[in-house]
Amino acid sequence: MKTKCYLWAAMLLFAFFAASGHPAEGSGHRAGDDRYIVILHPTVSNISTLLYLTSEGILPVEPGTGVLGVYSVHGSYDYSLSADFIDEEGLDNVKLIGVEAPFDPDSLFSVNVNSDIFRMIFRMAQGIIFYGGPDIPPATYGGEMSLLTVVTDPHRHYIELSFLYHLLGGYQDDDFIPLLEENPELPVLGICLGMQTMNVATGGTLVQDIPFEIYGMKTVEQVLAMDRDQQHRNYSTAYRLDPGVGARSFHRILIEEESHMAIAKGGGGQAPYVLSSHHQTLEQTGKGFRITAMSMDEKIAEAIEHTRYPNVIGIQFHPEVNTLYMEESKITFTPGKEAEHSFLDLYPGESGEDFHRNFWRHFGSLLAR
Repeated sequence: MKTKCYLWAAMLLFAFFAASGHPAEGSGHRAGDDRYIVILHPTVSNISTLLYLTSEGILPVEPGTGVLGVYSVHGSYDYSLSADFIDEEGLDNVKLIGVEAPFDPDSLFSVNVNSDIFRMIFRMAQGIIFYGGPDIPPATYGGEMSLLTVVTDPHRHYIELSFLYHLLGGYQDDDFIPLLEENPELPVLGICLGMQTMNVATGGTLVQDIPFEIYGMKTVEQVLAMDRDQQHRNYSTAYRLDPGVGARSFHRILIEEESHMAIAKGGGGQAPYVLSSHHQTLEQTGKGFRITAMSMDEKIAEAIEHTRYPNVIGIQFHPEVNTLYMEESKITFTPGKEAEHSFLDLYPGESGEDFHRNFWRHFGSLLAR
């Protein structure tokens, strides 16, 4: 039997931290401690994506930087696949931690059974990344479930919502002291679902379907007839006629000055194209967040940043997808048509590529502080 890389019980989690030489509760940060890039939902795909970005120098980090994957053992994904992948690839710098205690949906946004575990993981973090994924249960933000919302992995959402609440606090309790008060400049990145989770965790709400609620569209054909800048995923996949057609769409975004997004955009005047694949968006903004990028019609939030914790960033698009950086990776948008162009063919330089590479260089600089 292959060695498993996850630790199941809280007692083993404490032992892991102790063996790693990390500070115990209440001791604060120590100079010289090893730190990890913490990722939530460490699937094989998400681990591979991060390793691609770092190995290619797209996300510049020190060689051998540790990666710590955190997940709920009650989630629907089989994380033993990730453990096997780590073993097979000999990834000694990648570790997994399964949080065993189940989450009560009524105590996500308060001190709960996993608060101490969250604190210890936070104190090990060089930075934290929350990836994309499926729809959040609307009950977590006080909503009823739309017929167009599909919830497939509630336990994944519970751990990520609760962890982000512990990191950032929220409107749910003004007296709660967030973990980032201890280290306000810790970089935290939410990608797509990760941005939506940031918003809900801090007391915000979501639009459950962009075409219907924002644009009044009721059919796939109506959405596909819209301007490309208003299409936030590729609805051609609804026809299921061609498995090679991806759910991604490319559209431009408007960027606010004096923001992390503006740093990534650089001095160019062109609105960059980004890869998008979502049907939900922010409605009411969570505590402490400001919107720093919008869709071209200014109806959809494309990026948010925290006003108190300067390196907390949420983005609604997907700069992590490795095909964005591969000339040979061609994209199929329409059923029955051959893939002819890569992202680099379509949007080179200032039109898209520079923005994505600059974003990761900038995020890497935050991790290095």
